[in-house]
Amino acid sequence: MESRKSSGRRRHNNNNLLLVILIGFCILALIEILYGQAQMKVEKERLALAEENNQTVQELKEEWNQIKEGTSVVTQEGEPEQSVGGKEESEEQTKVVEQSDKSEGEGDQAKEEDNQAKEDEDDGDYNMQIVILGDSIMDHDRTESGPAAIIAQSCGARVYNMAMGGTTAALLPGESAEREKWESRCLLGVVQAIQGNISYDIFDGFPAKDVLENCDFDKTDYFILEYGVNDFLSRQIPQSKYLEDGGTLNVGLSYTYTGALEDAVTSLQASFPNAKILIVAPHYCQIFSGKTFMGDAYSVDYGYGPLISFARGAGYVYEQHKEENVIFYNAFELSGINAETADDYLEDGVHMTPLGSRVYAEAIARVINKDFYPEE
Repeated sequence: MESRKSSGRRRHNNNNLLLVILIGFCILALIEILYGQAQMKVEKERLALAEENNQTVQELKEEWNQIKEGTSVVTQEGEPEQSVGGKEESEEQTKVVEQSDKSEGEGDQAKEEDNQAKEDEDDGDYNMQIVILGDSIMDHDRTESGPAAIIAQSCGARVYNMAMGGTTAALLPGESAEREKWESRCLLGVVQAIQGNISYDIFDGFPAKDVLENCDFDKTDYFILEYGVNDFLSRQIPQSKYLEDGGTLNVGLSYTYTGALEDAVTSLQASFPNAKILIVAPHYCQIFSGKTFMGDAYSVDYGYGPLISFARGAGYVYEQHKEENVIFYNAFELSGINAETADDYLEDGVHMTPLGSRVYAEAIARVINKDFYPEE
């Protein structure tokens, strides 16, 4: 009897153990199922996020490609020495600031559009583009009372003033005419730089370098060539290679005033056939040594003729090219600067007073306007 009870208890205990084991397996299976479902959910979310990121990247690439295909590179023009259009510049800067909170791609596109709009506005604001190549007559006063500013206002023009005080039209003796060795900032050097034949480094510190880096010379309507006084005052530059008696000087054409003018005119014509060239003859001057009057443009001769002969040489170059988009202003005889007006128009016998600059510049502007707006 007792043995049967003991056997029954063992079977009962064994059944309980099996039940516990079965329950344990069930719990483990349930845990495995729940864990698997959680893993699947995480994986689905990861895949969905990856797909979303991939789609976003593709959209950004497509948008960037559209921006690149839909815009063009715009090179902003450098500002003329006498600034105009300041209000328009301020408005464009405001537009750029307003775009700064957009995405990088949109910001770049907006900047390109603003630059294009600015260029379009500039083209509409000015009737013509003028580039001045000259010496201190054009360079000594860069304020609103200077000749470049007056020409800009009188012609409604965008004016780039590349004039540099102390420069000549011709090369000085000893200066190399080889491009690889070029160091002169004379008229011929400026033309070489405009054509891209020499380095801009020799113009460091001069406004001319800024013009070279920013001006689109292909848009130029008029090149003004204003040289001659320093060629005369240098005492080293002949007015011409050819003498009145039929002889010639043993010097290269580039080292003479008229030879340099001739070279500059033909070079500019070759590079910019649609532009016109205005040759401005040197104006009447008086020569002083300290406060002592030495003579004037008719009487002082340093070995290559008085200044009036240089003015006539400029007229001679014009005569050779007057059928080739070349015009002429005889400042020596037509500007009104002479012995009677010198006290009012010249501050030191050479450079002009504000009144002289206005008379001189307005006369140049009339020549350009008459040519640009021919009478019907």
